[in-house]
Amino acid sequence: MIRTLSVLAATVTLVVPAHAQEPLTIVATTGMIADAARQVGGDLVEVQSLMGAGVDPHAYRQTRSDIVATARADMVLWHGLYLEAQMEEFLLELAETNTVIPVAEALPRDVLLTSEGYEDRFDPHVWMDPTLWADVVQVVEGALSDALPEAAETFAANASAHGAEIEALIAYSNTALASVPEASRVLLTAHDAFRYFGAAYGYEVIGIQGISTESEAGLQRIGELVDLLVSRDVGAVFVESSVSDRNIRALIEGAAARGHEVVIGGELFSDAMGEEGTYEGTWIGMIDHNVTTIARALGGDAPEGGMQGLLE
Repeated sequence: MIRTLSVLAATVTLVVPAHAQEPLTIVATTGMIADAARQVGGDLVEVQSLMGAGVDPHAYRQTRSDIVATARADMVLWHGLYLEAQMEEFLLELAETNTVIPVAEALPRDVLLTSEGYEDRFDPHVWMDPTLWADVVQVVEGALSDALPEAAETFAANASAHGAEIEALIAYSNTALASVPEASRVLLTAHDAFRYFGAAYGYEVIGIQGISTESEAGLQRIGELVDLLVSRDVGAVFVESSVSDRNIRALIEGAAARGHEVVIGGELFSDAMGEEGTYEGTWIGMIDHNVTTIARALGGDAPEGGMQGLLE
């Protein structure tokens, strides 16, 4: 069930645009946040995402055009939880003079997973669990309503409609992923972005790299994972759209040298959505794609076109 979340992550000074009839201009760091703002804001917002398809937010640094866009925006929405590690200092400085809201920082700490490689930090990949992401959408709704109070009812209605879509996605995901044989529920990917997914759906999740793509996987790590693939009879691994497939291919070659065949089960969207203008370029489409791809590759029963038949 989707929980009610009313608290914002930080105390901010909200900026109301000079002309209320003009769209609220919003800059979001990631595509996932931009999608949430569009879903809630509708025609009342104009949203720009700094990071497009295939962009790794862990390593992304602000450009000159980003600096200009964020300075001019009525509101900047960023994820927080150290996802935008290279931008964090810039965003915190910007928050001293502008409306800058770290939307995922509002989540209760008891629902967050710790980050094994970073002391006192949490795993930021909360969009992989639709129930947690629904809470982030409510944070976005609260921010937009505070900025444009006269449109609060519209934002609430839009958020409620999107919430119904999220509930449908949760139901589909539960059914599709539960159809995978229990012994096959092992998800091995390029980096550790799917721990919330694993916790939500009962899958063992293994990343070659750590939570941040800045970490490196050494030969010992590759060797250990080859041993796991062989001993557990894992037949499929997954590449990610925003991470190099070099390590995944090294695993496949290592397993082949041991006489064990492993295939690429598909490409998953981890830290970025699909191309803008496509179904996979929305958060719903991103998760639908991942769930459907994983279920089908691991022996489950899911329609090729996904929840709504819209997957490419």
